[in-house]
Amino acid sequence: MSRVARLRRSATAVAASVVTVSLAAGCGALDAGGDVSEATPAKGNDITVGLLLPETANTRYDKFDYPIIKNKVESLTNGEGKVEYANAGADAAKQAKQLQQMIDNKVDVLLLDAVDAHAIASEVKKAKEAGIPVIAYDRLAEGPIDAYISFDNELVGEVQGRSLLEALGGQGDGSEKIVMMNGSVTDPNAAQFKEGALSELNGKVTIAQSFDTKDWKPENAEANMTKAIAAIGKDNIAGVYSANDGMAGGIINALEAAGVTKLPPITGQDAELAAVQRIISGEQYMSVYKSYPQEAQTAAEMAVARIQGRDIQFDALTRDKVDSPTTKDVPSQLVSVVALTKANIKSTVIEDGIYKLSDICTAKFEDDCEALGLK
Repeated sequence: MSRVARLRRSATAVAASVVTVSLAAGCGALDAGGDVSEATPAKGNDITVGLLLPETANTRYDKFDYPIIKNKVESLTNGEGKVEYANAGADAAKQAKQLQQMIDNKVDVLLLDAVDAHAIASEVKKAKEAGIPVIAYDRLAEGPIDAYISFDNELVGEVQGRSLLEALGGQGDGSEKIVMMNGSVTDPNAAQFKEGALSELNGKVTIAQSFDTKDWKPENAEANMTKAIAAIGKDNIAGVYSANDGMAGGIINALEAAGVTKLPPITGQDAELAAVQRIISGEQYMSVYKSYPQEAQTAAEMAVARIQGRDIQFDALTRDKVDSPTTKDVPSQLVSVVALTKANIKSTVIEDGIYKLSDICTAKFEDDCEALGLK
């Protein structure tokens, strides 16, 4: 399915080619639709938002998403609203049980980041039958969801692909061999990252080995990379497309275990602290910085507006339209992204308050930070 078929934005939506983060976009949209007092809330402030997150291997979920959503729900409801939280630990069956428990607990609205977007569809249907709206968060779950918020996932892949080509010296003539380490097949975002990256890489490099990495686990990426090194040869790998930072760490472990001393350029995503430090030290070429505060705060706004019947606010927050395999024209918001390299660490993750300078520039990285002017 083409990108146009999956994503249809309204004339007022942000163009997909923009590669900058606008931290005000999510919050500012609340004023875009007129007087919110015109809506009659279906619920008061005493609401419960069920939050289902997919795994713990990626540190962002517990460190950023959950606390930001919790704090935003509280602020939007004068401290009366609460968040019921569960993390599935990359276990789809466990997440199905967690969702059923939240139905049984009669939460008012669900924010769902699916482990397996297809497998969870029947539970999404049960929630809808119980009168609980379901908003797909970060990953586009199947089933009758009410709305979707995520980052522009194909743009993520495009940014990664373009960055890798830049690291290789430009457009490329197709002769340089790279390894593609894609994400889990159960995550629909992984397919979009891959498609976006391939749109930049096809014809410009040789994809010598390509893997879909089970559960996004770094140890699985490391095992895959070990196989790639054996097949291609450690000195014949010009670069590595890694779909996220955790897997980039596993890839680096495999390369170093094989005796590679000059690492090829390696991409990533999520701006994890360890990845930012690897970028500073030169082990990892880039990551994709995604404004978790913007995504998480906007998701909380969508959830509260939806359950309180504030349709003007909800519509202002969901001006995009996205198709899932089961549902057409899902009201959506797609947040843009930016390539994170040595050149813009200060103006992104530090300026936005994701990390303090002291978090990044520990004793091990003190010299590297000084060389980049990070003081």
